[in-house]
Parts: sequence; C-alpha cells; structure tokens
Amino acid sequence: MASFNKVILMGNMTADPELRQTTSGISVCSFSIAVNRRGSKNEQNQPSVDFINIVAWRQQAEFVSRYFKKGNPILVCGQIQTRTWTDNQGQKRYATDVVADEVSFTGPASQNGGAEDERPSQQSYTPAAYSAPSYNNTQNNNFEEIPGDESLPF
Repeated sequence: MASFNKVILMGNMTADPELRQTTSGISVCSFSIAVNRRGSKNEQNQPSVDFINIVAWRQQAEFVSRYFKKGNPILVCGQIQTRTWTDNQGQKRYATDVVADEVSFTGPASQNGGAEDERPSQQSYTPAAYSAPSYNNTQNNNFEEIPGDESLPF
C-alpha cells in the first residue's frame, strides 16, 4: 500500500529560531509557529491556535535563522516525523515535529523583519537560457543564405 506524508503550514514565528550545529558540522534549526484553526473560536471569541514544532536542516536551517524572527509570517512545507524516547524516570515520551523541506516568505518585507533589500529575492536567479537571445551578424556561422522561398523543394 502506498503512503504519503506532506504538510503545508502558514503561520507566525512564536520565538526567534535556534540555530545549532551537529558534531559533524551540519546546521539544524528548531522553531515553532502559531497556526490559527479555521472557523474555531475559544471562550473569548478568539481563534483557536495550534503551536507546531518545526525542524529545518542544512541550508534551510541557515535561511530561517538569518531571515526570520519572532512574529514573522512564514510558509513551511515538509513532512511529519514522530520520535519516542525514555526519560530519566523510565517514562516513554513522544514528540511530533514537522521536518521542513521548503521554507518561504509569505508577506511583504515589512512583515518579515526588514527592508526589501535585506531579504533575498524569490526570483533572484534566472538561467541564461531564459534571457533574450543575442544575434551577432558579424560572425560567419556557416549558414547558407537562401534567396527566396520559390527555390525550396516543399
């Protein structure tokens, strides 16, 4: 039987992200986001909120720690991961996290901690193949010029 594990979340950072390094030098960043539940209100008529723990690795970890702070809106795509362990009292503990595959800005730069030039452009890289072609008629490209369509065999 096939399985599928994909999560897409959009919320606000609940605290500044924590960037650490593993013993082998791999960057890992832990943070949590607050996500409003749609259509759900509590006793004070405020939206119900879920607090989701997120873990990002390598370049995603460095990106989050550099450009996101407490209160910033954020979009996270990833997968759910569960962990179990036994604590010092012998109790079995469980944790559920989202492991981020992709992290992105969601609003204007003013909501994401600064001026537009501080945050990387979502469209900062354009491959050369997508740029306008350049024509140089001064080179001999070994093409034979055909004087008119009437001499073509089709």
